[in-house]
Amino acid sequence: MAISLQKGQKVSLTKSDGRKLTKMMVGLGWDPVEEEGGFFKKLFSGRKNFDCDASVFVCKGGKIASVDDIIYFGNLEHKSTGAVKHMGDNLTGEGEGDDEQIYVDLNKLPADYDKLIFVVNIYKAVDRKQTFGMVKNAFIRIVDEETGEELCRYNLSGGDYDGMLAMVVGEVYRRGSEWKFNAIGNGTKDPGLQELSRRFA
Repeated sequence: MAISLQKGQKVSLTKSDGRKLTKMMVGLGWDPVEEEGGFFKKLFSGRKNFDCDASVFVCKGGKIASVDDIIYFGNLEHKSTGAVKHMGDNLTGEGEGDDEQIYVDLNKLPADYDKLIFVVNIYKAVDRKQTFGMVKNAFIRIVDEETGEELCRYNLSGGDYDGMLAMVVGEVYRRGSEWKFNAIGNGTKDPGLQELSRRFA
């Protein structure tokens, strides 16, 4: 059974049989809140174009060393022989399960990289007057790519994200020879991925 994490909780990335996890699929999901009738439907009609984008910052010493280390819908694969791959952009958040997925092979990640920071931002949030207060059922989960087993999940819904345009969802980081996951769930008011990435430059 997958471990259900709370904000700030850290967990070692090990399989159910005790072996270290090396190949994982990181799934991120969200749903726009449903439109209401009458005045509220008109007020919130822009939500049908609600587009959240998941990205990952591949870091050295906890920082982004190069723009090539930002993996998103415009740069789908990391330069390190496919250690990190973005599986494509979802434009609406509709449907069950993961909305976007990022594949990670920790064995292929060069030793000088020590942290993967997973973030989500709202595309054109300022223009569309959208915030994460309009999102429900948000989560991040880590799946063993070899078996399909879900190892851990962090549900972000229920937090106060009104006015927040982006979110630092969680991080996978190296401690010695061990990899761990940290459930973060911190909202920011960064209007785009470029501004969000500067926090870790």
